[in-house]
This record gives sequence, structure tokens and C-alpha cells, in this order.
Amino acid sequence: MTMTSHTSPRRTSTRLADALAAGAVVLDGGMSNQLESAGHDLSDELWSARLLAERPEAVTEAHLAYYLAGASVAITSSYQATFEGFGKRGIGRNEAARLLGLSVELAREAARKAHGAGVARPLWVAASVGPYGAMLADGSEYRGRYGLGVDELERFHRPRMEVLAAAAPDVLALETVPDADEAAALLRAVRGLGVPAWLSYTVEGLRTRAGQPLEEAFGLAADADEVIAVGVNCCAPQDVRGAVEIAARVTGKPVVVYPNSGEAWDARARAWRGRTTFGAQQVEAWRDAGARLIGGCCRVGPEAIAGIAGALTA
Repeated sequence: MTMTSHTSPRRTSTRLADALAAGAVVLDGGMSNQLESAGHDLSDELWSARLLAERPEAVTEAHLAYYLAGASVAITSSYQATFEGFGKRGIGRNEAARLLGLSVELAREAARKAHGAGVARPLWVAASVGPYGAMLADGSEYRGRYGLGVDELERFHRPRMEVLAAAAPDVLALETVPDADEAAALLRAVRGLGVPAWLSYTVEGLRTRAGQPLEEAFGLAADADEVIAVGVNCCAPQDVRGAVEIAARVTGKPVVVYPNSGEAWDARARAWRGRTTFGAQQVEAWRDAGARLIGGCCRVGPEAIAGIAGALTA
């Protein structure tokens, strides 16, 4: 892999918050499905984070595919990257910190390549901060209620958020959050880091996966100056519209949405079932309801992101 080692980490000169105030911005799609489609095996507890150590160039190429498809924001492959998770694989804290920082640099490298390929628009990097349940790798990020208090969850999240912030992403993506208690911990942990954030819940209907009403869950971020957008991800497309309306009304902030394809995950068979219900035709309705940062999550690839970009610029 060729890295521009002389280039220090820096944020995009145009702030993402300003871009969201001006109109809709296209987010990328699922990292795991893009890596798997390139032939990479993600069947262990570190998921896409494993490739930070083993095949970093593959991560750059996945980001690049989304930038070239029309995305303006790439989410790093650090969703499942934690000190604890790396530790289970015998990776010490210093190396784990290096890999966390590398996740941001790989996305920056993809942005440089995209600009070199003729992409003229601003490109941003969002450092993924997945929920506590992602580290457990047992599906509990879709349930929440881990048996931990807000203080314990803050102590878990803050160290890796500090490392990611030091790598100078444009924004921290506090994403796939199933529980308002964990959101409260993340909002505490992001204070003082000097990097803006978005807060995105995974939901079912008009409640978090842990069962809290979305009015309550989004309300936690209403007065958080660090938070530039709130919304939902890793949910069914049909759950997006109602959540967008609540998020916009409760917080007055731009809304971020990136749902799954609509297929269902069969945990026993470790396979996706059903059909895709995600379509670019839904994007305009989401935008009209208040969504300003729009992309896809699991099973949403570059072709779908190109469709979103086309719908938002039509």
C-alpha cells in the first residue's frame, strides 16, 4: 500500500456542519458488504476491523469505491475496533491505538485518491464509534441493556474516542446505538475532544432497540453543542421516515439516516434473507422530512449510493 506519510492528519477545510446547513450530503454505504464483495473473509469477532492489521489497502479501496460512487462522507472501519476487542486477539494497547488512528488515515488516503481521480467536491471522514455491544460480537448492539451503567459505558468509550479524535477526523460517528443510556454515556465522552459528532440510534418502529421512545432518546442530544446531527442507522428502511420527523422536531438539528437494505439477518445460518426494500426513490421523502446526511448501512453498496447521489442532485 502506498501511503503519503509526509501528509499529517487534517480535517477537510469546509466544515461538514456548514455543508449540512446548506443542503443534503451523501454518506457512504456498508463497509462489510463492500469488503466481502471483494473476497475478504470477515467471519471473526473483529469483523472489518481485522483488515486494519491484515489488509489495510482493502479498506482504502472500499472507501474509494464509495467516494467514486458519489458519497461525500466515508465512515471508518473502526466500528468494532476497541482496546478490549484487540486485546482478545493479543494486540496490545499501543498497537491497538495505532490501528484506530490508521482507520482514519486510510479513509483520508481514499479521499486523496478520489480527488486525484477527478472528484472535485469536498470529502469528509467520519470516525466510527460503535456501541459496547459491537465489541461483544454477540448481537447485543441490537438489544442494548448490557447491565452496565452510564459511568461504566463512558469509561469504556472515552479512551478510543480520544485516540480517534487525535487522528483528526472531520466528525465522530456515534452510531448503531441501541440504548438511550449508552447515548448518554457517549455524549459525556465526546465532551472536550474538539471534534464534532453525530449520534445515530438503531431502532425498531419509533423506539430504540432497548425500547425507549425516540422523543426521549433524541432529546438527550438536543442541547449538546458537539452534536451536529442526530438520526438512525442499521434499521429497516420503513422505520426511517417517522424517526426523521421526530429527530428534527425534538432537536432542531440536521438528521442523519443510513438504513440497511431491508433484508433480514439469519443469525443461525449467518446469511441474509428476504429482499431489498431500500431504494433511491425514498430519499427525497427523507430529505423533505429533515434528513440532511443520507446513505446506507448493511447490504447497501456503491450502486445504491450512486442512486442516492443522483436523487439528491436531480
